[in-house]
Amino acid sequence: MIERETLPYRPAAGIMLLNRDGKVFVAQRLDSSLEAWQMPQGGLDKGEDPEDGALRELEEETGIRPERVEILARNPVELLYDLPDDLLGKIWKGRYRGQRQHWFLARFLGRDEDVNIDTAEPEFRAWKWAEPAELPSMIVPFKKKLYEDVLAAFADWL
Repeated sequence: MIERETLPYRPAAGIMLLNRDGKVFVAQRLDSSLEAWQMPQGGLDKGEDPEDGALRELEEETGIRPERVEILARNPVELLYDLPDDLLGKIWKGRYRGQRQHWFLARFLGRDEDVNIDTAEPEFRAWKWAEPAELPSMIVPFKKKLYEDVLAAFADWL
């Protein structure tokens, strides 16, 4: 039995990417059969700057190059989420209880044709632009509070 309290949070970063219409990029994970949609996010490499990591994750997951985005804001505090019991010990080699994430708000400067989720190591099976207010109802339940916190952090921009 894994003791949740003894595990650290995985350092991570995420990007809320807005298009010209103020909609947010979301995608469905390949490794999940759920109808859930999420924003680009992922773990930081040791010593990696959070903004650099967020832009790297965005490119790795969506094919969107850093020069096609403009960072508008950074949430001043890290946001946390805990894995549910059924995933604890199963992902990230069982080393983490959840993630502590740096979140960035960015404007997409490119066109839809610049998005390519068929990357070298694909993570998503589908993508779309969504209304910001829809995000909490689209994400897996254990990340709902996190997405509400991201929306609150960037509310002045949305």
